[in-house]
Amino acid sequence: MRHAEVAGGGLGGLTVATALAQRGWSVRVHERGSELREIGAGIFMWENAVRVLEHIGAFDEALGRAERIESWRLFDERQRPIQDDWMKSDDVRLYTVLRTDLHRALGNAAKRAGVEIVTNSLVAGASEDGELFLENGTSHKADLIVGADGVGSAVRNSVGLNIVVKDLMDGCSRHLVPRLPHDPVNHALEYWNGGRRVGITPVSDEQVYIYTCCPATDLAGRERPFNVESWSESFPHLRHFFDRVPNVSRWASFSDVRCHGWVKGHVALVGDAASAMSPNLGQAACLAMTNGYALAMMLEGAANVPSALLGWEARQRPVTDATQKYSRLYGKVGTRWPRPLTDVRSALVWAAGKSRPWQARVNVAAHQGAELIGKATRKAS
Repeated sequence: MRHAEVAGGGLGGLTVATALAQRGWSVRVHERGSELREIGAGIFMWENAVRVLEHIGAFDEALGRAERIESWRLFDERQRPIQDDWMKSDDVRLYTVLRTDLHRALGNAAKRAGVEIVTNSLVAGASEDGELFLENGTSHKADLIVGADGVGSAVRNSVGLNIVVKDLMDGCSRHLVPRLPHDPVNHALEYWNGGRRVGITPVSDEQVYIYTCCPATDLAGRERPFNVESWSESFPHLRHFFDRVPNVSRWASFSDVRCHGWVKGHVALVGDAASAMSPNLGQAACLAMTNGYALAMMLEGAANVPSALLGWEARQRPVTDATQKYSRLYGKVGTRWPRPLTDVRSALVWAAGKSRPWQARVNVAAHQGAELIGKATRKAS
């Protein structure tokens, strides 16, 4: 029996741990918190991640209360629709789900598969020959070390894979508010005004997920508690949503992580540790789960772990790199565009959405990511 040590009990770490355990590995997950828990509000689950949930047996629990999204619509400063369904097609499923529901389902799937989860376990680093070091001075040998320990990954830094961790100088607050009868049903709506963006999407029968994005320099936009008056000045037609936002809120900055590689010897990086990106396309967590599942698939039956890991990176990284690039571009257009030229922005975004090649590039993760999962599954079987 091969053994894996996984640093990080988040969405990516639990996914790869479960997929490995279901294929005969013994797996231990190290969670730095006192318990497995997820901080946040709502999250988008695209086709690639939905397929992962199906394969690891977590679909029903994770998406049981989720909202199936049929369209993603974008409106400019004048409330003109500048995109309608450009992020969505008939062969791509999209759900919005409570992050706590998703994380709980992945944790339960990991436990059912026999994964050992250790809390209050702080990872200090790793070695490329397969040893995980903890801050309490102990270490664990393994055939595989997975660094799923986030933007500041100790695993990544200790084996020298990092190139740059960049603060993108924008971010957002995420809120859950009570759902009312006149709120959107099966639709995700996003509104732009200058450098501010607001997303409105149902996430369960009882709640609506709202995200409010702005540049880091927008002090009123990132103020805590949430500044209802300031955001209502920018989006007066959304005041009835802002009035429901609770007083407790947290503005989180977006980061970009680029690495020399995802693999070094017996060490592999998954999720934000390898490819943190802004959540503009709703794919950061989806790709963490997709890449984690594909990692287990590539290792199944592999005679040599380091070689299989290199093959996994070569297979998965192009889609992730492309998604990271377009997510970064989306943020620049939505957040840093000069205000006097917003009509030009609207025209460009509208035109881009009408271009099939452009749509295919932006949605590469939902389409090709899902197909890669399918190919890896067929190869393993």
